[in-house]
Amino acid sequence: MASPTGYSINVNDPSLISLVNKLQDVFTTVGVRNSTISQIREEIVRETEAKTGRNAGISPQPINLRIYSPNVLTLTLVDLPGLTKVPPNAIILAVTAANQDLANSDGLKLAREVDPEGQRTIGVLTKVDLMDLGTDVVDILAGRIIPLRLGYVPVVNRGQRDIENKRPISYALEHEKNFFENHKAYRSKSSYCGTPYLAKKLNLILMMHIKQTLPDIKARIASSLQKYSSELSQLGDSMLGNTSNIVLNIITEFSNEYRTVLDGNNQELSSVELSGGARISFVFHELYSNGVKAVDPFDQVKDIDIRTILYNSSGSSPALFVGTTAFELIVKQQIRRLEEPSLKCVSLVFDELVRILGQLLNKQPFRRYPQLREKFHAVVIAFFKKAMDPTNKLVRDLVAMESCYVNTGHPDFITGNRAMAIIQERQNAGKPTQVDPKTGKPLPISHQPPRSASPSLEPENSGFFGSFFASKNKKKMAAMEPPPPTLKASGTLSERENSEVEVIKLLINSYYNIVKRTMIDMVPKAIMLNLVQFTKDEIQRELLGSIYKAEEIDDLLRESEYTIRRRKECQQMVESLTKASEIVSQVQ
Repeated sequence: MASPTGYSINVNDPSLISLVNKLQDVFTTVGVRNSTISQIREEIVRETEAKTGRNAGISPQPINLRIYSPNVLTLTLVDLPGLTKVPPNAIILAVTAANQDLANSDGLKLAREVDPEGQRTIGVLTKVDLMDLGTDVVDILAGRIIPLRLGYVPVVNRGQRDIENKRPISYALEHEKNFFENHKAYRSKSSYCGTPYLAKKLNLILMMHIKQTLPDIKARIASSLQKYSSELSQLGDSMLGNTSNIVLNIITEFSNEYRTVLDGNNQELSSVELSGGARISFVFHELYSNGVKAVDPFDQVKDIDIRTILYNSSGSSPALFVGTTAFELIVKQQIRRLEEPSLKCVSLVFDELVRILGQLLNKQPFRRYPQLREKFHAVVIAFFKKAMDPTNKLVRDLVAMESCYVNTGHPDFITGNRAMAIIQERQNAGKPTQVDPKTGKPLPISHQPPRSASPSLEPENSGFFGSFFASKNKKKMAAMEPPPPTLKASGTLSERENSEVEVIKLLINSYYNIVKRTMIDMVPKAIMLNLVQFTKDEIQRELLGSIYKAEEIDDLLRESEYTIRRRKECQQMVESLTKASEIVSQVQ
């Protein structure tokens, strides 16, 4: 058979020609069953003109031609119009007129671009019968001009006059056979010349390639078959069993997976990143713990503020000892600052639960039923939010408990006496040691005279009120003027005030660290109790109560267009791959 040829005929569509060795001649093309080659040629011309017009344009739509005949070998030929790149596993037929210089062959030049080593190119020499008298292609066939690993095959095709006279292919093949058998240059090699030998050579190359790649082909078919069968199994049939049972099974499976993800028993554990309950643990022990530890009680309360509170807490009589009231007032203020990071911790855990929900809703059953997915999402999010209220309340109560009662009897608390001793030690460490003038030995700390023992010996402009009356002290006689409306401390701290402030700071720091440790321990427990564990225990009951209703189930189980389309595609692929597996298993 020959493609349509002629002075004004061009086949500008990709042609896929499948040759199948069969006892009966059958020719089919573009969905039409034909009985003669001429009808096929006419059909190809009509299809080409319908797709590209008569202006010789190129169409990407292929023409499919299948030929069943006892006179052909099983083979598939692809004819691509124009210049095209060839896939690396294809055999290239470089067609060249034998009566032209081989070095100028356009076919060989194009083949060399994609096959520079000539490993998969077969040279087809046409018009061998039109060569000048005394010339032949023997040197080309021997590979002495441009060698190709697969060699060259000379052929003699029908001429234009033969086509116009409608001489059959059988006549052309007989003419070709006689030419090679009677030509003195090709007589001894006639069995390696002609179109039948070219077909056998291509068929042999195809079979050898199939045998070489057969193990890989079998493995790829088996892998693809397993993949599509598994996906088809997940997609399920269009509807299996009772709709209520389907919803019940999905709810049960979802609830179990939610628990396993939180407990770390999920079979799909990632080795790349933290997931599920591990992320919640990270929130507790890294984010929240470090956030609480980073709260500094003295970044908002300065020494001068502590002094003011000390004076205010002592009332109208100057305090003889460090005031407990001032300590409790300041420490309670700072404890209340821990409420914000604690509530933030609740919010972060809520976000992690929503993240887990999103992962579970990406499973196959929810892709299959998009309305059921939306219903699950709405119900579970509302359930999480409902659990947030008691969780936030419990966390606020924990902070309120700590700020309500300051337990100075805590075994880890430093106590006032110990704090005063530490501060006195620090202050004395920076003083010069007093020496007994009689013995020359250093005096004990208790025998060293205190500085500023009497208020009357305080230097001018020092102390709490020094800055307000500094200008008045220049006068020799006292002036009794009322205090200003707003009375603030601005003078430097006296030695006693400095000691009292340092003691208060030491006490605050000691107790605040105790409270921090308590919050770091208790807040995660509160969140686990009222949010995480509660949702684990009650999520299945919540879903059953909100979703498992007969009047809504049918609507929720309406499949998506993607699921219907994908199921059909998988069924077709499974059928095709099963047939392919049967075919390759028969190849020896």
